[in-house]
Amino acid sequence: MRDLDTASADVWQDAEMLECVSVVPEVPNTASFSFRAPSGAQFKYHPGQFLTLEIPAPGQPGGVVHRTYTMSSSPSRPRSITITAKAQPDSIGTRWLLDNLQPGMRIKAIGPAGVFTNAHSSAQKYLFISAGSGVTPMMSMTTCMWDEGRDLDIAFINCAKRPSEIIFRQRLEQMASRTDGLDLKFVVEEPDRYSPWTGYQGQFNQLMLGLIAPDYLEREVYCCGPEPFMQAVRDALAGLGFDMDNYRQESFGAPVETEGDQPELDDVILNDDGRAEILFTHSNVTARIAETDTVLAAARSVGLNIPSGCTFGVCGTCKVKKTSGEVHMVHNGGISDGDIEAGYILACCSNPIGKVEVDV
Repeated sequence: MRDLDTASADVWQDAEMLECVSVVPEVPNTASFSFRAPSGAQFKYHPGQFLTLEIPAPGQPGGVVHRTYTMSSSPSRPRSITITAKAQPDSIGTRWLLDNLQPGMRIKAIGPAGVFTNAHSSAQKYLFISAGSGVTPMMSMTTCMWDEGRDLDIAFINCAKRPSEIIFRQRLEQMASRTDGLDLKFVVEEPDRYSPWTGYQGQFNQLMLGLIAPDYLEREVYCCGPEPFMQAVRDALAGLGFDMDNYRQESFGAPVETEGDQPELDDVILNDDGRAEILFTHSNVTARIAETDTVLAAARSVGLNIPSGCTFGVCGTCKVKKTSGEVHMVHNGGISDGDIEAGYILACCSNPIGKVEVDV
């Protein structure tokens, strides 16, 4: 009988094609594809890493496309490997997988690779934040820690368009129901029709973060999702004073293989030493302040009154027109995209950068 111990078993190399063993539908346009090595070799990788699949694509140059997918399976279960793929309207490779890949078929894969993993982390407390299929590396890392019998302390936040599009919802709820160390929260943009939703609703923001994980400053953060989503998460954390050295992210549009390939994040970092100047044009009054001061605080410092309510960017009471210059605004839903495009800002959560003019 073959020794199934991973230390003595052969380890799969990507020169060997993978054989599909199951296709499990998850949510609309999404499925989990599990593979085995025909030789019986086992899989060795870090939770959170990805595979690159060579997928048939008639009409494309060379007749194939290469697409990367994070493993949703855990290396603690080494006899098979699973990816979970969601097709977008313009998908080519993922669409082929959903329409054509069946058990018994073989496919070329390259990897595993990637640096988005907590395998080498010494953190005791984690905050996993994901959107859509960005949940896959979080599922892999959580399952691995679960299988290893570790004392979990994970605040797990997953965002989706609506409840019916939450990937792995039942599996995550089952795990969370068996330990008090997995604090699971879902955030949806809108409820499903005729199905009440009693959880968090709207765009993920600072207020939700404070309610879901009040000890976020003590946690190591892992984030995965579309770039606009990750940008909003970074803005929320930075605005709350989080140490961004404890932040890790992986875009499912552009996973990287090495630390050196990590893109530089060009986020706005406000500095107490950075100086700004605001001209309140209607009153013809100028305030010279630090970048870390808000437009609302600047107005009050020179005796001007901008009506305000929540001071968290929720109520919209302090909306004013910015006529020139740039501000860094991190709001919590109190202003519409249309108002922002028209030049309006919320004074309570907007920090001036350089010279700014505001119609107050």
